[in-house]
Amino acid sequence: MSSLGELRTMASQRRRGHIKEKHPDNLAGYLFLTPWFLGILVFCFVPMLASLFLSFTKYNLLRNPLQNPPPWIGLTNYINMFHDPTFWMSFKVTVLYVVVGVPVQLAFALALAVFLNHGVRGLTIYRAIFYLPSLMGGSVAIAILWRQVFGKTGLFNSLLGLFGWDNPPGWIGNPNYALWTIVLLHIWTFGSPMVIFLAGLRQIPDMYYEAATVDGASRVKQFFHITMPLLSPIIFFNLVLQIIFACQTFTQAYVVSGGTGGPGNSTLFYTLYLYQIGFLNNFQMGYASAMAWFLLLVIAAFTALNFVLSKYWVFYDD
Repeated sequence: MSSLGELRTMASQRRRGHIKEKHPDNLAGYLFLTPWFLGILVFCFVPMLASLFLSFTKYNLLRNPLQNPPPWIGLTNYINMFHDPTFWMSFKVTVLYVVVGVPVQLAFALALAVFLNHGVRGLTIYRAIFYLPSLMGGSVAIAILWRQVFGKTGLFNSLLGLFGWDNPPGWIGNPNYALWTIVLLHIWTFGSPMVIFLAGLRQIPDMYYEAATVDGASRVKQFFHITMPLLSPIIFFNLVLQIIFACQTFTQAYVVSGGTGGPGNSTLFYTLYLYQIGFLNNFQMGYASAMAWFLLLVIAAFTALNFVLSKYWVFYDD
């Protein structure tokens, strides 16, 4: 009886977390994870701490910090950054890109996912085709192709010429349209959120739609009162990820504008201006580090705001 009572006591303590089970495979698991931990430490945390330190210094990339330690200047880089009109121009361009590009991309991805969810033949083939732009959208080759398509004599203007527009503008070279071509490139990479939306739609039970159909609810009402609430966690997940990715856009703007952010700074994204400051304009790595940390804080603030607002519109059925 005493042994039975001890077993019950140990089981109760284990459920409460007072006793942790020891598995012989734990050591092997940690050993296999060691390269990953070392990679995170060496290639992530150490550079982050170094950039944080450099953001408070006047550091030139061409100077050896071990032989000539960069002078400590405190918050000067941050103060100069907020008084830099080009900095605010790049910030404005990036915010406009995120505010317009992300919602339109998610709306298009959701609409296509809803269409594919209704028993389309060859779904796996369509899913693979639509996912391809997400794999190639951030590549240099696609950015070069995009620049050729929307050039003065590009494919897009050739198509417009077939409809009677004899002298269309060069979309890439016009400051009124250049940014929107890059936004269109972002929308074109809808494959990744579309696949996630499609997986979420497959998890919604059919009984909800069957009950709504019996009650006489139309397809539109079913979408807004069943699909959207039950899919809201997936929408929230995609929204957070796409905002983070869009804030870090660099390759498309660099290739399309030739690294200048032109014409007229219309495509001068925040990351592109950071690159110019750190690697082109006198190698001001301290100033560039301050810009990088400000971007990190902005992304963290946007993410935190999304989590705070999510309790008003994200529905969890459990």
